[in-house]
Amino acid sequence: MAVLSSDPNMQRIQLLGAAASILILFTGFLALTVLKYSAYKSTLESFNDFSKFFYASFLKPHTGDSLAGQQGALESFYKAQADIYDVTRKRLLRGREDMLGLVSAQLKYESTGPALMGIKPIWADIGGGTGWNIEAMQEFLDVPNFFENIYLVDLSPSLCEVARKRFTRLGWANVTVVCQDARLFNLPRNKSNLITMSYSLSMIPDYYSVVDSMTSLLDPRGIIGVVDFYVQSAVETSGRNYIGGSLQRHVNWLGRSFWRAWFDLDRVGLEGAKRDYLEYRFGTLKCIDDRNYLVGGICIPYYIFMGKLTSSTTKYGEPIERLDASCTESPYLSPRQHRLDTSAAADAVVENRSKAYQSAIVNLSANLPLPSTFYQNTSHRIFYDEPHRKHTQFGNEFIYAFTWEDSRTDRHLLKIGPADVILCITSAGDNLLDYLYAANPRRIHAVDMNPNQNHLLELKIAAYQALPYVEFWKLFGEGKSPGFKNTLITRLSPYMSSQACQFWLSHEQVFTSPRGLYECGGSGYGIRLVRWLVWISGLRSAVRDLCQAKTLNEQREIWPRVRRVLMSRPLHWAVIGSKFLWKAAGVPPAQTAMILEDHLDQDNLNPFHITLADTSGEAMWQYIINTLDPVARETLLSEDNFYYLLTLTGQYTRRCHPGYLTAKAHAKLSRAGAFEGLRIHTDEIQEVISRIAGGSLTIAIIMDSMDWFNPKDTEALTQIRALNYALKIGGRVLLRSAGLRPWYISGFEALGFSAKRVGSRMPGTCIDRVNMYASTWIITKTSELALPGQDSSRPSAKGQKTTAILEKLEI
Repeated sequence: MAVLSSDPNMQRIQLLGAAASILILFTGFLALTVLKYSAYKSTLESFNDFSKFFYASFLKPHTGDSLAGQQGALESFYKAQADIYDVTRKRLLRGREDMLGLVSAQLKYESTGPALMGIKPIWADIGGGTGWNIEAMQEFLDVPNFFENIYLVDLSPSLCEVARKRFTRLGWANVTVVCQDARLFNLPRNKSNLITMSYSLSMIPDYYSVVDSMTSLLDPRGIIGVVDFYVQSAVETSGRNYIGGSLQRHVNWLGRSFWRAWFDLDRVGLEGAKRDYLEYRFGTLKCIDDRNYLVGGICIPYYIFMGKLTSSTTKYGEPIERLDASCTESPYLSPRQHRLDTSAAADAVVENRSKAYQSAIVNLSANLPLPSTFYQNTSHRIFYDEPHRKHTQFGNEFIYAFTWEDSRTDRHLLKIGPADVILCITSAGDNLLDYLYAANPRRIHAVDMNPNQNHLLELKIAAYQALPYVEFWKLFGEGKSPGFKNTLITRLSPYMSSQACQFWLSHEQVFTSPRGLYECGGSGYGIRLVRWLVWISGLRSAVRDLCQAKTLNEQREIWPRVRRVLMSRPLHWAVIGSKFLWKAAGVPPAQTAMILEDHLDQDNLNPFHITLADTSGEAMWQYIINTLDPVARETLLSEDNFYYLLTLTGQYTRRCHPGYLTAKAHAKLSRAGAFEGLRIHTDEIQEVISRIAGGSLTIAIIMDSMDWFNPKDTEALTQIRALNYALKIGGRVLLRSAGLRPWYISGFEALGFSAKRVGSRMPGTCIDRVNMYASTWIITKTSELALPGQDSSRPSAKGQKTTAILEKLEI
């Protein structure tokens, strides 16, 4: 270890040498960064620029020039580097383009509606510095012609001078540069339709007054966009249901401590209160947390916020009531009329209240913004408790990239019509989109406990509304889109919730990687396993021929070549018969037990007292044979069976794909109002149907979810009772099961339903194109259950009083 000399003169020499070494190392590091990540006029110019940046940022004392206060501090910091500010911040200030893309997409969306139709918006860029943001907006909008006026407000005279030269060079006469304290800035007339802050909020000491002033500057229908550094822990944001998602928001202790200390050297304050107050004063449209990854794995956390003014509930009261009515299938009453009728109806009516409504009441009572779902452009996605363990158990991954139930069989059996109100499981959303396209039911309640499955459905809905068919096909037909991030930000984001937008921004590799959508998620592991088995078994040629066969006879001739390997005993022993594999594939123990019991019954093995454990591998192998052999004999993969075509190839073809991917479906579902009847619930089925008005559902499509219940518990019977309450007389439940006679069918029959098995997959038979389940059932409600009293899990009549609160509270 080096030790300082005892000689004072020598100490000075040693310290100067150490300082010079550090300066050389840092300057060299920054110069190398420039060479690696940027393309400038010359290496020498870049080196000089970053030398200035390093000196102004780390060595020059910030004493303030001739100006006092905050302006003096800013000018002391920026004057020496104003002319090279843009060059040196390109790498450091990430997220600016994304913020501009999001706000421009929102402005374009609103320009087609009543808010901005025929009006040129006004834009105020607070802390706009050199004007880089305004010039960069040209990539998304025609700045000179789209905006009526643009005001760049900054407190640094040096940066404002650079901005004036920029706009003189560009010839943009609609831009005004104002060198003024943001707290004192006022527009000469009208109000701003857009306010942006790019890495400026963190440099404002008196941020409360600045944020407050922006609420006065912003038009009631305007939007605000902010991008800045931040450091926060999950604890700081716990319990806040209005922040629009917390994916990647948490920063560990080391990161929080280091970046606060580092940026404090340059008077950049990363107090969490700055972002907290912004989110408190504005309703959240979009919230994104990301990292700026630098050389050596160093990453700086930053966020993007897009919001709008909160307002009194005279504006939001009626939408809240309408949304609540559509979620619970209850009659809609206006808040004003409902308040007049409350006392008379309190003893006679028991109201159902959605979780969205209840969350709104809590926030209004606490003078907080509403949950972000209330501020979105569309009302499809219903509020859910994002940090709840039942949602976080899935991590940040969807399980199903495609739906594994035959929607054509569903429509044939149920004869869905325009009057139907349907509850169904979201999965990947394919089937419910097919119902909307082919049958146009009045309402569909899509339910899934995994938020990421609903994020996938939201993405598909947004793509219908924002993209032409060619691009829609690339996303979900081929499962790949090299420019996905740009498409998401600039075109899809206005049609998506904050949580869904944040999820897909952090999962852009799903569409940009060579694998594509259908080899991602839980189901993607299965597809990759199948393709790996095909490759390692030398079957790629045979599988290609199988998927391209033009006739059933040709396919039947090819199938034995594939079957000989895939259904061989060695492969069965190594893979198919593996209990671990079935658990990993998500087959629950209760469903596995049903398969084993049916195998024992069909093979008449029970008289020999053979246990389930003795025959589990054989039962699974036989189950797969009963699934695949009939499919290969009876359905043509290249023309009609896109389920197995996708499994073997990883994508659909123009000849064979789901109904929702047709050009006709796109033409219909891209029309305005196509999804007005859709509500997306992120919750358990039981939670949703317990809040739906009695006798309002006509159809419930619950896939194989009943198979997951443990026969020894009471959850299945509880759900059956809830279904009886929510369905009208004659309403039907469509379910599939891995068992020929599921144990819970008797529960339906004992609780007001009649059961009919409409499909049974005996050995050698094919009941639909998937043929994965042993039976299909239609359960029809025949009688109401006599309820002994008001269910404590249902909202009571006291919920009526909350309606009147909507007109009294302010957000």
